[in-house]
Amino acid sequence: MDAMEILVIILSSFLALFLLLAIILVILLIRVTKQIQNVTSTAQSAADQINSIATSVGKVTSPAIITKLVMDQLKKFRK
Repeated sequence: MDAMEILVIILSSFLALFLLLAIILVILLIRVTKQIQNVTSTAQSAADQINSIATSVGKVTSPAIITKLVMDQLKKFRK
């Protein structure tokens, strides 16, 4: 075997190794991407629920606060 054949064998071995590592890396990146997508969808649904709770609490408390202020003014006016 001359030097060129040895070099071709070494380079093809490294190419096969790097190709295998690239395939493994792509598989891992796909898994991480799916996990990130699951986390973001969970966070989005939690944020939507908190927003709806805050909206409903705001709808309930606004009339209550206005009623309290009106009643306080009526009590002051009567005194």
